[in-house]
Amino acid sequence: MRKDYEVVPNPSGGWDVKADRGERASSHHDTQEQAYDAARRLAENAGGGEVRIHGEDGRIRQSNTIG
Repeated sequence: MRKDYEVVPNPSGGWDVKADRGERASSHHDTQEQAYDAARRLAENAGGGEVRIHGEDGRIRQSNTIG
């Protein structure tokens, strides 16, 4: 089952991985790169999906399709 994830800044610092339209973070990381790696693994384990990376301003700056 395909699932999409968002890498978003956490207001208290660091970066969160959230399932698309999720309210709670699936995981929290010190760096954006660590959060992206976690989101990519989650999408791969779900059978694929889209990983959208948000910048500090909250706007999407990159989107990657994971097979």
